[in-house]
Amino acid sequence: MNKYLFTLSLALASLAGAADNPIVQTCFTTDPAPMVDGDRLYVYTGHDENGADFFWMQEWRVYSTKDMANWTDHGSPLAIEDFSWGDDRAWAPQCVERDGKYYFYVPLHSKLSGGMAIGVAVGDSPTGPFKDALGKPLYDDGKWDNIDPSVMIDDDGQAWIFWGNPEIRYAKLNRDMISFDGEVKTVDQTTEGFGAPGMGQRPKDSKIGEGGDFIDCYTEGPWIMKRGKKYYLLYAAGGIPEHIAYSMADSPEGPWKYMGAVMPLQDTGSFTNHCGVADFKDKSYFFYHTGKLPGGGGFGRSVAVEEFKYNPDGTFPSIKATEQGVAPIATLNPYERVEGETMAFSKGVASEANAKTGVYVSDIHNGDWIKVANVDFGLSGPSKFRATVASALRGGTIEVRLDSIDSQPIGLLKVGGTGGWEEWQTLETALPKDVAGVHDLYFTFSGRKGPKLMNLDWWEFIE
Repeated sequence: MNKYLFTLSLALASLAGAADNPIVQTCFTTDPAPMVDGDRLYVYTGHDENGADFFWMQEWRVYSTKDMANWTDHGSPLAIEDFSWGDDRAWAPQCVERDGKYYFYVPLHSKLSGGMAIGVAVGDSPTGPFKDALGKPLYDDGKWDNIDPSVMIDDDGQAWIFWGNPEIRYAKLNRDMISFDGEVKTVDQTTEGFGAPGMGQRPKDSKIGEGGDFIDCYTEGPWIMKRGKKYYLLYAAGGIPEHIAYSMADSPEGPWKYMGAVMPLQDTGSFTNHCGVADFKDKSYFFYHTGKLPGGGGFGRSVAVEEFKYNPDGTFPSIKATEQGVAPIATLNPYERVEGETMAFSKGVASEANAKTGVYVSDIHNGDWIKVANVDFGLSGPSKFRATVASALRGGTIEVRLDSIDSQPIGLLKVGGTGGWEEWQTLETALPKDVAGVHDLYFTFSGRKGPKLMNLDWWEFIE
């Protein structure tokens, strides 16, 4: 990652003990789509490029967590190049599981029609690898508005897909998840259903919002879901800047009833928003994006999350964007191998991947740090710290700290040159025995100022 993203390092450092939003700091992430699979929650995202002046997006990324505090970076299992018919704009995705397969729905620009199209890739695991399931678009009519697919599998087994800006299109999916059962339809947007008629039915120069002609309107980014017997359609609303609103219905085909804002317009640092909702380990989570990373903004967005509780009648509460994020729901075991790219927060580092090693932490410089939250050292504490590292040059030091980046180090791991940036060596250092209990763990990196110091693959503590 370009270092200019973190020129506000003092600001990030001041947030280190209290803030865990955005959930990814190693690159810009967008348009979150959560999916629970087993004991993990996965989030599928887009990726804004550094310094972009439009949504020039090239790949999709995956992150996962077991504790809602520490997120593991699984890299990019799918990119534009995986679709022979696509050439640009890897926009908002969603992945769903069915019959042991994982179906990754994406919008991208079509070489075939010159418009945006919906594609679908398939894989055997939530982190891929994924491949184009059809060798052609699932839907491509040459229009630019085929974006932001959202998929739901109903209780009766019927799968539905919704997408579109400014129209809302939808269709039934066959059991194979890669073909339509019937025709593509368009939702009839009404004032009762969405706060305003569809764009083509509004009077010319009509205004949306307080004091305007209509209270709200659908814009893009649908998220289709079911809870109990009710169907929910959440979406980016109001035009630019966007907030998140929702409508409810008794059927996926409506009629829809406008219910109001979920995340009202507020200072998120981004003129767009895009949401996804998931229940995980008896808690409900609302994912969205902001422009809150240093260097971020409307074309440099970052995924964030808030915990919420449904109102007693099943409606959504009003959700506020925060820097604090959500509380951990489990502890992390430091006595087993932990991937270096598993972190609650970080400053300055990035991630890379290769076919042999997988994802690892890179771009480590003097003054950078990684936070791992809610680490349970048990009653006796560790005797050693071990890490697998690589450095083509002179290396540096990993300083192991507890609860603060300013605390006294409990251990120092000296890293020398290993012969290359992907020539890995496993090193260890002794630690005091009196470290016990649950702590936030910090790795701070020191060495010569200016050059890259090392890469980090994984670490563990030894009792």
